[in-house]
Amino acid sequence: MFRWLPEMVSTYGGDIDAMMYLIYYIVGAWFLLTCGAMLLFLILYRRREGRRATYIEGNSLREAAWILVPCLIVLVLDLWIDLRGGEVWAKVKRHAPPSDHRVQVTGKQFNWEILYPGPDGQFGTGDDLQLDNELHVPVNKVVWVVLKSKDVIHSFFLPHLRLKQDAVPGRAIEAWFKATKPGRYEIPCAELCGFGHSGMNGFLIVHPADEYERWVKEHWPSS
Repeated sequence: MFRWLPEMVSTYGGDIDAMMYLIYYIVGAWFLLTCGAMLLFLILYRRREGRRATYIEGNSLREAAWILVPCLIVLVLDLWIDLRGGEVWAKVKRHAPPSDHRVQVTGKQFNWEILYPGPDGQFGTGDDLQLDNELHVPVNKVVWVVLKSKDVIHSFFLPHLRLKQDAVPGRAIEAWFKATKPGRYEIPCAELCGFGHSGMNGFLIVHPADEYERWVKEHWPSS
């Protein structure tokens, strides 16, 4: 049922998918129940020959129950979703693991500027490396991303890793991920950012450990 989603290749992607499944099934079941009740009433109380309309006196308690009981059910389901969602949010946003792999991604109309800190681990020094639209990382390693924007709001989106985070002008926003499968994955901008928005597209290249080391030595020979 969720085959239209791209392949999931991150450590916390399964938790996010589980939340989507939960919401999908709850809303789907409620939709079918509502439509089923409407169809049942249409059939049971349809106009038929020889059957006269019945006058029914009002009953405030029963009438209120038709409103209050569904509202209570929806409230309980909503709290259940909030509780589960809060756990996932805390895992992704509040309890992020430490990492030595850090990159800075700056959105601008209409590409991603990706800055690597080099062997000294510091941004803004002489050994920094900047590439456009190429984010190289090792597999099975936690990677911290510092998101910035030069102009308007952009949205850094890794659909295969279930990560989406806005990049806002004047702010440095951190996000993290841990890719579990080597490959080449799309990084589109998920926020309408101007006339060239549809062409703002980068790529995450997840390397096996030995291949990533070769890539590092090619770009920092002295490291």
